[in-house]
Amino acid sequence: MTAVPAVAYTPQSYKSEVKPVWCPGCGDYSVLSAVTKALAKLELPPEQVAVVSGIGCSSRIPAYTNCYGFHGVHGRALAAATGLKVARPDLTVIAAGGDGDGYSIGGNHFLHACRRNVDMTYIVMDNRVYGMTKGQPSPTTEPDWDSKLSPHGTGLREFHPLVIALASGANFIARAFAGDPNGCADLIVQAIRTPGFSFVEVLSPCVTFRPEQREWKTMAHPAAVAPTDDPARAARRLMTDDGFNIGILYAGNRAPYRSAQAARVSPAELEKEFAL
Repeated sequence: MTAVPAVAYTPQSYKSEVKPVWCPGCGDYSVLSAVTKALAKLELPPEQVAVVSGIGCSSRIPAYTNCYGFHGVHGRALAAATGLKVARPDLTVIAAGGDGDGYSIGGNHFLHACRRNVDMTYIVMDNRVYGMTKGQPSPTTEPDWDSKLSPHGTGLREFHPLVIALASGANFIARAFAGDPNGCADLIVQAIRTPGFSFVEVLSPCVTFRPEQREWKTMAHPAAVAPTDDPARAARRLMTDDGFNIGILYAGNRAPYRSAQAARVSPAELEKEFAL
C-alpha cells in the first residue's frame, strides 16, 4: 500500500482570496503574515483553526485567512472566542483585535479572559490610536500626545495591558514588533503551544495617524532578561518596562480551564425544551 504523503502547509495555505484594505505601511500587514507563518510552522490544518475578532482595523484579520472566522461586535472578541473554545476544545482558537477594541469597550472581557485561563491565544495589534475612526486617542495613547482631536493630549495615564494581564492571571505574556514578522511568528507559535490563556501584544505602527511611530523600528529591542515563571519577578520587570522590550516576558504554569464536554444534541431536541 502506498503511503499518503503528509500535507505540506505554507503561509499561503492560510490566506484567503480577500485582499487586505489597510493603509499602505500599516503594521497589520506584517502581523497577518506572522499569523500565517506561525500556523504553517505548527502544521495546523486550516479547518482546525478559528480566528475571532471584534471591531477595528486589526479585526479584519479573520476575512484575510482561510481558517474558520468570526467577526464579532465591538469589544466582544474574547467573549465569543472563550465560548467557542469551551464548546469546541479540539479547535485552535485565536482572538485578534486592537488596543481600542481590546482595552476600552472590551477591557472587562480582557480581565476575565485572563482570569479564566481558557486555552486560547489573544493577539492585540497596539498602535496607540483609534485608526479606523480617524485618530482618536485610545487607552494606550500617551497622555501628552497632541492631535486635532485631543489638543495638548488627554492628560490620562496609559492603560498597561501586560501588567493587567499578569495581575489577572494570563499564563503567557509576550510582546512582538510588527517590523519583525519572523520574530512575531515565533512568539505566536510559542503562545499557541503554551496551555492556558496566552496574550501577545504586537507593536503595530499606524503610519497614517501616527507617522512618528515609524521610529519604533529603532526603539524596539530584545528583552534584556530571560522569560520567567515567577509572577513577582515578572511584575517587577513589567512595572519598569519601557514599552519596547520584545520577547516572552512571562511564561507561567497555571493549569488551563477545563470544561466538561457537553453532550451534543440536535437543534430539534433543543427546540423541544422551549416549546410552549
